Amino acid sequence: MLDGTGWSTTDPCRFALWAAGFVRALSSGMPVIEATTIIQAPRARVFDLARSIDAHVDSTTGTGERAIAGVTTGLIGLNEEVTWEARHLGVRQKLTSCITTFDRPNQFTDCMVRGAFKRMQHLHEFFDHEQGTLMKDRLEFEAPFGIFGAAFAKLYLTDYLRRFLLERNAILKRTAESKDWLIYLSSE
Repeated sequence: MLDGTGWSTTDPCRFALWAAGFVRALSSGMPVIEATTIIQAPRARVFDLARSIDAHVDSTTGTGERAIAGVTTGLIGLNEEVTWEARHLGVRQKLTSCITTFDRPNQFTDCMVRGAFKRMQHLHEFFDHEQGTLMKDRLEFEAPFGIFGAAFAKLYLTDYLRRFLLERNAILKRTAESKDWLIYLSSE
């Protein structure tokens, strides 16, 4: 029987092929979110604001993020950890990340060591640009719970995290381009 779209609702072979394709799509690797932001400010300032615990807290007021362990104020550096507590998707969560690569003012990477994800890694890169600084983010993550987590990541979580990252980057941009950066950094 056809359902009006040409799809046979009684053909088990077609359904099996569809299901196999769906499973392959879900397991085709970790979701990756990439963002590029041009900021009219010096690269070192943008780099340091991106690793400022205090600027991070102030840029995530919507989720109530706060640093509760490790480096809880100031600038985080190589091999240092911070534990964040925040409300995401209606659930209060904790996530501990460690700075695993650090090359000021070019790039740093933070990796989750404990938290809700199976795996999460965030590469922050900074390049000179004719207007100031080009900031590039590459966030890779893997949700827990196997195929159910992969489905949730594809259907909702990736877009949620993209919006979260873009909102945070917009606030970081406004801060770096105004005198507000002086709240977080003593000088350049």
